[in-house]
Amino acid sequence: MSRLALVKKGQFTVATGNPAYPPWFGGSPAKGSPWKISDPTSGQGFESAVVYAVAKQLGFPKGSVHWIAVPFDNTYKPGAKNFDVAVEQISYKPARAQNVDFSDSYYKLNQALVAVKGTPITHVKTLAELKGHKLGVQLGTTSYDTVIAIKPNQKPAVYSSSNDVNSGLKAHQIEGIVVDLPTAFYITGSGQVPNSVIVGQFPTKKNPEHLGMVLSKGSPLTSCLNKAIAAVKAKGALAQLTRQWLSTKVSVPVLK
Repeated sequence: MSRLALVKKGQFTVATGNPAYPPWFGGSPAKGSPWKISDPTSGQGFESAVVYAVAKQLGFPKGSVHWIAVPFDNTYKPGAKNFDVAVEQISYKPARAQNVDFSDSYYKLNQALVAVKGTPITHVKTLAELKGHKLGVQLGTTSYDTVIAIKPNQKPAVYSSSNDVNSGLKAHQIEGIVVDLPTAFYITGSGQVPNSVIVGQFPTKKNPEHLGMVLSKGSPLTSCLNKAIAAVKAKGALAQLTRQWLSTKVSVPVLK
């Protein structure tokens, strides 16, 4: 640990968004906590648990992991970083990787469609049928790329935050929202959008979308982080955390 190049000596500084949402994060923030919705320091939720597993592999005790709030689209901008790693459901994209380092994958991701029960879009079975509907996405996410790839008749509405996307659906500004599948389960299961359902998931790509931890471009910590992730995978701990926090008992149809 002492040999690692860190933003602050002896401390593993991890950035994520605030609010931090389930199922990626969990635990209720204590009174006076700056964290909203969930508390990344709890070790609960998939990404929080993965961070602590990787940090332990690197030699950091739980108390030396320090969390800071950084907006999603600031994590992969060029320039100096005030964090060692950022963990915020950040999908690898070649354009992003020009500005920052990405760790090896810790989760393969599918995108899904969420809509309000009983609306016409919920009867969609194919991507061709989906083209005629107005969709919404969060700014800076790969959900936008997923929508554009189907060549919709209308450009997707782009919102600055996940809260805004959800509000757009509730206000009927859009007919459906595209998000990653675990988040879709959270939206529909938590009541974030009342009476919402997962219509389906998008087909798995030849090169599946995957999440990586973000580091400064050329960070000497990248190779160490990759070795730690590989060790956590080899022990079976990553698979166990995936089952614990992200597994679902519901089969979601694929939009063909």
